[in-house]
Amino acid sequence: MSEKKPFALRIDSETMKALEKWAADDFRSVNGQIEWILSNALKKAGRLKKQPEKK
Repeated sequence: MSEKKPFALRIDSETMKALEKWAADDFRSVNGQIEWILSNALKKAGRLKKQPEKK
């Protein structure tokens, strides 16, 4: 897995509340949920290199 880099994110309170609820519903941390959302969006847009499948 690649190195993780810290990044500050400014987000409005209503969006944050929705994100916290979504993360809790999926049993993820807010940070994990943001990573998941970004990863899926990048894959869908064809902007993320495909990772080799793990055996």
